[in-house]
Amino acid sequence: MGTVNRLIVVVLFEGVDLLDVTGPPEVFSLVPRETTERVGYEVVLAAETPEPVTTAAGVRILPDTTFDEVGARAIDTLLVPGSVEVDGEHRIHPVVEPGTVARVKSLAARARRVASVCVGAHLLAAAGLLDGKRATTHWSTAERLAADHPAVRVDPDPIFIREAGEVWTGAGISACLDLSLALVAEDFGEAVALGVARQLVMYMKRPGGQAQFSVPLEQVSTTRRVEDLRHHILNNIDRPLTVPDLAAYAHVSDRQLTRIFKTELGTTPHAYVEAARVELAGNFLETTDDTLERIASRCGFGTVDTLIRAFRRRLATTPSEYRARFRAARPTP
Repeated sequence: MGTVNRLIVVVLFEGVDLLDVTGPPEVFSLVPRETTERVGYEVVLAAETPEPVTTAAGVRILPDTTFDEVGARAIDTLLVPGSVEVDGEHRIHPVVEPGTVARVKSLAARARRVASVCVGAHLLAAAGLLDGKRATTHWSTAERLAADHPAVRVDPDPIFIREAGEVWTGAGISACLDLSLALVAEDFGEAVALGVARQLVMYMKRPGGQAQFSVPLEQVSTTRRVEDLRHHILNNIDRPLTVPDLAAYAHVSDRQLTRIFKTELGTTPHAYVEAARVELAGNFLETTDDTLERIASRCGFGTVDTLIRAFRRRLATTPSEYRARFRAARPTP
């Protein structure tokens, strides 16, 4: 019996982001290593013409086929990457060329499922494929997606979202590796997807609900005082860190501290501290054998119950489930 391959079509267009195109196929290419079955994917790059396409990185890619040719085949997955332009004021604008949108809409009608990579969600939305659906995209263009397409329920937080009708959207290139692993898991099972993740030296598999970026990597504040507060929180995470504690450290009133956090970071002191604690606890769960009691103490939660409630509130999971999912594999002795 010959190899059974699922056809994945990657849409190419001038100025497309290079990593959007090359990242997911790396995941798909490793499937045959992780199964004894003669199954896998056939990944083809399709463009309007057979001529090379110049990516945003300046690297030219040669298409495998044209949109017209691949449109005659049964497509398992249509993968739609994206691209952005930056204007003179450093504002980011997604590239949404009408001809590409029309091709995406036409090919999607022949595909079992459709998935966008990063700002490729703007192309899916323009093609009407996200109307009435929840979707995500890169955080830098999420507000634009919501403004341009009111019929789309934009959620900027998850790393990827799967919606009814087999429509998937991903938040960025690293997040779309997670999305690609989720596609592999759906097609060939969790064991194969976990094997591929190990080959890529990735954390096993992150659920789509995990946030796009972490607390320490959020936008830098415009004031030195808030930056000092952020570092103080991270360096004293095992301490109470109440609003009065933080206000005293910053030499401001409780009310002024709350106003500073809301203005500079868009959140409350309590919510910021909890997010930082959850992130640190997640790191300990992934990399240590510490008990939940020890982790709760090290991260300032005080009790395991408080730790569990914070994880349910922030990540919709429990610390034990998080550890089981994300714990790095140890080498066999």
